[in-house]
Order: sequence, then structure tokens, then C-alpha cells
Amino acid sequence: MVDGEVQVLKKMGWNRSCWLAILLQFFLLAQCAVHRRQRIHKNSTSDDENYYPPVQLHLLEDHVVLDNGILNVTLSTPGGMITGIEYNGIDNLLEYEYKENNRGYWDLVWSKPDHQADVFDKLEGTDVYVITEEDNQVELSFVRTWDSSSDTGLPLNIDKRFVMLRGCSGFYSYAIFERLEGWPDVNISQGRIVFKLQHNLFQYMAVSDDRQRIMPTTHDREKGLVLDYPEAVFLTNPDNSFLRGEVDDKYQYSSDNKDSRVHGWICTDPATGFWVITPSNEFKTGGPVKQDLTSHAGPISLSMFFSTHYAGLPLIIEFRDGEPWKKVFGPVYMYLNSVLPDEDPLTLWADAKEQMLLETEKWPYDFPLSDDFPYADQRGTVTGRLLVRDNYINERLITANGAYIGLAPSGDPGFWQRENKGYQFWTESNALGYFVIKNIRAGNYSLYAWVPGFIGDYKYNIQITVLPAR
Repeated sequence: MVDGEVQVLKKMGWNRSCWLAILLQFFLLAQCAVHRRQRIHKNSTSDDENYYPPVQLHLLEDHVVLDNGILNVTLSTPGGMITGIEYNGIDNLLEYEYKENNRGYWDLVWSKPDHQADVFDKLEGTDVYVITEEDNQVELSFVRTWDSSSDTGLPLNIDKRFVMLRGCSGFYSYAIFERLEGWPDVNISQGRIVFKLQHNLFQYMAVSDDRQRIMPTTHDREKGLVLDYPEAVFLTNPDNSFLRGEVDDKYQYSSDNKDSRVHGWICTDPATGFWVITPSNEFKTGGPVKQDLTSHAGPISLSMFFSTHYAGLPLIIEFRDGEPWKKVFGPVYMYLNSVLPDEDPLTLWADAKEQMLLETEKWPYDFPLSDDFPYADQRGTVTGRLLVRDNYINERLITANGAYIGLAPSGDPGFWQRENKGYQFWTESNALGYFVIKNIRAGNYSLYAWVPGFIGDYKYNIQITVLPAR
């Protein structure tokens, strides 16, 4: 069903000498409301389901275990801390030297506007719910509800979800953060998932094809010389002499959001990979070129959702005057892989990249059971063409080859770089300037763009409304 169609040729001034012309056709697609489907992982066929054992949920005194026969994941109850991951004959991929609440966890950094000291909050749940327990899927919810009668704590409702699917070599996690109208003012500066792996197993890190190497350990850093800031350490006496004289700094391994789809670690004996896969960046703040952390020495892997890194104060999420808010972060996929003893462990990186592409193709996932996560048939599509007018180059319109074009909450041109509360959806135009933005959540957006080789940020001057299914 086509809900709206507009065709516009519009001039927009820029520095008096450069003009942008946008030829845009957009189609806001919606389908009739559909009932909940039976959720079977897209990688699975009926034969696969018979081959792989069903997912099992084991309820213990103060832990729960998710087990699908490939791996099992242990979480504390009701806190929802990831205390153990068993895979490929390794009892626990996470660092057992750390306390149970310091191995795998969600966290937020927040503060009160009138008291700027940061609070580091690991979002421990107070209640746990079994959302579904079926052969093909188990989903758990770890909840913490803010007490509105109290003036203490983070004024946010937390719902952390963990999902394990049949036949999948990994597990998923996502969270719903919510503020109700009238709640106290608060600043939130960082949100992420943290995994701290065994330092004696995982020593090779891969962030991209050209950024992967043997890494120093936490102990190497402790023996080193701290430089101008704590994150930068001169390695004076590492266990691996090859690293002596180098500087280790976690910021060296940051990536643009658009490039941070898979990263992680390799253990060579037994050959095992641990990877964080981000199939979509719609829930990240600051747009596609916002940089953030990935993996770094520890060994540590992060799923960064938002932070002030490289941006500072403009990206602090500020809530004032009782502003309500709700947002879904994720799901992200923690993928585990392995090879036979006589195979090259470095091939695990190539396999992780292939899995990232498979996960990206499945987005939006059809298995999350939160009503706040819309499926593909509850989302919209925007298509169009971007042309640039610059008379200093050519009197005719110029096709915007390789332009970045995206939908984000409304604001001035370039506002998407500072936007930190809503969702963003980006794509690149082809050689002729045509573009398609898919799987857009229902809502009101502005259309933004920038074009390689042309100065400036651009904005389409008509608000675009993507309608929900009805």
C-alpha cells in the first residue's frame, strides 16, 4: 500500500555559491496489522530443527542456564549478569578471576544535573521473567523498575532481554529503556554491553581486515608506564617480548558506527572465536560517522550503543521537565565459532564477517518478543534520488554518487550528528544518485544528506512521516 507520494525539485542555498537540488520520490509503505508469527530462526529449516537439539532453560537457585547443545550461557538471577559462556570444550570463555558481576554485563553512566559526579550503573535486575520457553527459542527478561516515590537511583525502567535460538552458535541481547512523564531530570552519557574474556586464552584481536593483531594483556598494561592519560600505556615488560616498546591505547581501535559491524577475539588453542555482531545501527546515536570503542586489551569486547567519545557534551542524553522516553537498543549477536585443530585459527575472522552479513540480511529480526520491537512488515521504505547543483562545476544537475542519505529526528542541517534520543536510518546512493532506505520505524523524520566532494550538510525541507501498520 502506498500511503504518500511526493516529487520535488528544490533549491537550497549554501555559502552563496553552492546549491543543492533534491529530486525526491518517497513512498511510505505500510501493511495491514499481522498476528504474531511462529518464530523459527531464518537459518533453520525443518530438517535443521530435527538435527539440532531443542533449546533448554535450566533454573538454578541463583542462576539460569540457556543451553542449545552448541553453547550454554549462565546468567545470575535476578541481576541478569552474564557469568559464564561454555563453548568448544572451554568451561568459561569469560574471565573467571573477576567477580560474577564483572564478566559480562550491561551498563549505563549517568548523573544528576545538579550533581555532576558520574554514576557507573551495571543495571542489575530485581525480577526475572521467562518470556518464552519453546524448543526453538528461549527469551528471558531481567527487569528493574524505578521507584517513583524515591528520589534515589537512575530514573529509568530497565528491561534487559537475552535470547537463545535453536541451532545458533551464539546468543542475542537487547534492552528497552523507558522514562515515564514527570520523572526527575537526569543526564546519561554512556550505554553498552561489556564482555571480559579469559586473558590466558584470547590474545589475538580483530576489528577489521587491516586492524588485527596479537594484543597485550591487562597484566602487561599494569607493568607498563602510564602516559598522558590512563588509557595510553607504554609497554615496558610485556610477557610477549614482541610487544615491548609499543604504546597500547584502547582508542586506537575505535571505528565509525558504519564500519563497526563485527569485532572480537580469537583463541588459538582450542581455536575459538568470540565476536560482537551489530546487524543494524538504527539504535546508535550520532549517525554513521560517529566513532566509538570496539574491542581492546583486556581482553575486552564492547557493544557500544551511545557515548560522548570524540564528541563530548553535545551527545550527553539530557532529560528535563519530566520528559518521557522509550528506546530499544539491539538486538546484537554474540557469535561463537571454531575450526578443527589442523585448520588456521585466523579463518575464524573470515567466518565472523560472513555471519555478520547473514545477520544484517535478517534485520529486522523476526524473533524478539517485545512489542516495542517492530518487525519488517510494520516498518516503511523511503526511496528517491539526490542531485546536486553547483554552477562552478557544471551548469547541469550533478548526480550525487556515493552520497550518505539518512532519516533522523527533525532538526537543522547536520543535526543528526548531535541527535541522541531517537532512531536513525542511513544508506548510500548509487552512481546515479538513487537511494533506498528500508526498514524504517514508524515516526516523523527529516531527510539529511552529505555528498563526497561537496561542502556542507543538507536537509530536505519537508518532514517525512512513516506510518505504522494498521
